[in-house]
Amino acid sequence: MAEPEEKTPAPPQRPGRGTHLLRWVVGIIVGICIILFIASFFIDEPVRRVIEKKLNTHLVGYTVRLPGLHVRLIGFALTFKGLTIAQKAHPAPPIIEFPILKANVHWREIFSGKLVGELTLIRPKVHVNLAQLKTEVHSNVPVKKRGWQQALEDIYPLKINHVLIKDGDITYLDPDSKLPLRLGHVNFEADNIRNIHLPDRVYPSNFHLDTTVFDSGRGTVDGKANLLAEPVPGVKAHFKLEKVPIDRIKPIIARASLSIQGGQLGTDGAIEYGPKVNTAQIRNLVISGMTVDYIHSAATAAAENRRAAMARQAAKKLSNRPGLLLRMDQMNLTGCTFGMINRNKAAPYRIFISDTNLHLSNFSNQFSQGASTARLTGKFMGTGTTQATAAFRPEKQGPDLDLYVKIDNTQLTGMNELLHSYANFTVTGGTFSLITELHVKNNAVTGYLKPFFKDLQVRHERKGPLHRLYEMLVGGVAKLLENRPRQQVATKADISGPLKSPQTSTWQIIVELVRNAFFKAILPTFEHEARAVKR
Repeated sequence: MAEPEEKTPAPPQRPGRGTHLLRWVVGIIVGICIILFIASFFIDEPVRRVIEKKLNTHLVGYTVRLPGLHVRLIGFALTFKGLTIAQKAHPAPPIIEFPILKANVHWREIFSGKLVGELTLIRPKVHVNLAQLKTEVHSNVPVKKRGWQQALEDIYPLKINHVLIKDGDITYLDPDSKLPLRLGHVNFEADNIRNIHLPDRVYPSNFHLDTTVFDSGRGTVDGKANLLAEPVPGVKAHFKLEKVPIDRIKPIIARASLSIQGGQLGTDGAIEYGPKVNTAQIRNLVISGMTVDYIHSAATAAAENRRAAMARQAAKKLSNRPGLLLRMDQMNLTGCTFGMINRNKAAPYRIFISDTNLHLSNFSNQFSQGASTARLTGKFMGTGTTQATAAFRPEKQGPDLDLYVKIDNTQLTGMNELLHSYANFTVTGGTFSLITELHVKNNAVTGYLKPFFKDLQVRHERKGPLHRLYEMLVGGVAKLLENRPRQQVATKADISGPLKSPQTSTWQIIVELVRNAFFKAILPTFEHEARAVKR
């Protein structure tokens, strides 16, 4: 039997030239990467110093601190650590804090043949207090000349095409409030900022924002933008707010002589702002459970006049302004209370409407949008069933208003503060009702106010003879004016004549009606008898 032949092993093949070249190339690339990686740690500090110095040079009115920076030469990336920007006038707290800010090449756009950058901000914080805000507003240096654009170029030399913010925080600290106004968990993303794609579109860049509002509310904004538009950037977006607690702005509106308690807000709408278009539309605004009081006093009188003048100027400027459309399709207020507190009297008083439901529709600054209408129901002084309707149009040649109000069976005992303040007496029983109709057009007003007093009972106490005589006169006048079949006292005040000022706004007319004509019509005989007793 023949033994099998042993096979001679083939000699090892030597690598060809191509394999040697590939190994050399890979080795060189790996070596360069290692060198760049090691070099990154040696150039961190010099680059940090240069960037911090440049930022402080270009930003006017601010101080920049950059404690840490890491340069990643592979990928041309920078990571900023602990970057803060403080206002020189009020350095504490810093206006902006960036715990982590990353700038690198936007690699996705490399395939489009574009070399651009992207920014990623992780947990950034913005702090603003009243002192800092006033400094910003009253600064003589325009925003465009404060160096923000140059500072962005100092941070990263490539044009930024994509921005991503993760879990940001914006806080306003008011000196009169224990709780800050805070937008928390802010997430924002915008792409195609440099208009690489869709350059012919009016708004080529998409963006999204979501945040918590005052801790318990929620807000979202989705839209498109053209951030390179001239002379101003263009934005078109939809917004939505849900469950926003209104009373968190209490310290701010207190400076306008307003007191607010409770309340929750929700709304949605759209805005468009650009070189040629300026529109803001609220589709639906809902406010529930809010109590608001306007507080009038001698100390606030001068400020009230200034605010009224500013409101007149603003209304005149915005009314029927070409190219500007402000519109609210619907507003619904449910379960609210609106009041006025007058502390500018020897005997202060408060009048209010509780359980108020208000529906306002088609409110606009443009006459071409048609009439706005309002319907209100509530309880005057907590007991008087109240109904009101109104129609008004944006002023073109002066205010244009139709108003109808009816109040039934308000318990007079709940109005004792008012009665005592105006006529220096109190009642133990009776009801008050009112019907009023008011028309304003062509700078003239017409209408009437008709109050009714029923079963009026004046309090008789052990007081001086002069006061007892006064109470007797009040009761006597009520008897003389009594409507026997209905056992009620009625009078009527006609209103007619030109407006005192053609520039008076619709809202001012309504306020003046409440502050002046209303009270004079309610207590005409009481005021007359009060003067007679004093004589």
